[in-house]
Amino acid sequence: MTHDLRLRRGRGALGFSFFVQGVTFALLVTRIPAIQDRYGISDGLLPVFLAAVPILAAAASVATEHLVRRVGPAAVLRWSQPLVLLALLGVGAGNSLWHAAAALGAFGLAVGALDASMNMFGVSLQHAYGRSIMLGFHAAYSLGGIVGASAAWAGAHWQLGLFTSYLPAVAVLLPLALAGSRFYATGQEVAASPGKEKEKEPQARGFRPLLPLCLVMACAYIGDSTVSHWSAKYLQDVLGSSEQLATVPYNVYMVTTLLGRAVGDLGVRRFGAAAVVRAGTLLAAGGFAVVAAAPGPWAGMAGFTLLGLGLCVIVPQTFAAAGRLFPGSSDTAVARLNIFNYVGFLVGSPLVGALGDAWSYRGAMLVPAVLVLMTLLHARSFGAEGARYGVPHEQPRVVDVGRGGHGV
Repeated sequence: MTHDLRLRRGRGALGFSFFVQGVTFALLVTRIPAIQDRYGISDGLLPVFLAAVPILAAAASVATEHLVRRVGPAAVLRWSQPLVLLALLGVGAGNSLWHAAAALGAFGLAVGALDASMNMFGVSLQHAYGRSIMLGFHAAYSLGGIVGASAAWAGAHWQLGLFTSYLPAVAVLLPLALAGSRFYATGQEVAASPGKEKEKEPQARGFRPLLPLCLVMACAYIGDSTVSHWSAKYLQDVLGSSEQLATVPYNVYMVTTLLGRAVGDLGVRRFGAAAVVRAGTLLAAGGFAVVAAAPGPWAGMAGFTLLGLGLCVIVPQTFAAAGRLFPGSSDTAVARLNIFNYVGFLVGSPLVGALGDAWSYRGAMLVPAVLVLMTLLHARSFGAEGARYGVPHEQPRVVDVGRGGHGV
């Protein structure tokens, strides 16, 4: 029972870390215009700054693969999250261009380590629980994104400076994150035994089976970045909405993402991960098709609603599938897979923008739909075709995790 309590505490602490990261990232990306104005970043230079963050994050994810072999994902998570929060505060505190470059660079490096270690820890916790819980962690991230975007809106509404907007969030979340980090290493078999896992299954089989999941991850984030970067412009410029109404689709997308992830683990336990991913893929592609064909703004928002419900299940289950494919080296698999998070983020927005300018924005919305549909070709990577549960170690009910007993 003591072991079971440690698992529950670890799950709660990790869920809070996902929430904090959602708040932090939303506070950054929703205030990009204010950051640009504060530092006098030109329109030509802004894409360089924005691209540098995911590039550095990808590099940090690669480094995390090697770091966790020494200290474990819990230790990396314990220190990377405070660094992300402090880097956010640094973005709001500077007054010259090099300050912005340094702060955003630190943010990118820290967030790469944070994303990788959070998902490593989540995969190992799911393995210890013996049932799907990954979608719940990502639901906490979505909730944090909604809270962070709302806080950013309030800061902009009251015309607060960046530092003044960021300081309350950092002051509240930083000590709470540090306090919660006491529970990250809750049982060596859950989060801090990479050496033992490698003894069970060496890496000799290579990581070629991971490539389909890398493609799925990149395509999912191409879809996500399309929504985050182009939904407002599409609704206003193509569908003729008002400026105020154009701010709604992304909020709708985030809310439906939260709802889909909140119930997604139940779907995985009932129908299996592969079935849930297939359904999410079809919903997401259908959402893009509705957006592309929408006669007006309300139909467009219906499409973005479908997108949120569909895309939200793909990324968490991709991480979980990596842990299933490489049970003896899941930390390494997750770190490598996490790189394609940033690949998709880098590709998605420029791809849609270039196609929209050269062709049409309606046509451009069909491209991420086709890319997301490629997930169907690799659905078997998420679990056995006829399995009720998405990964082999999942069972209907865990009676005593500490002794490994499972209900029937």
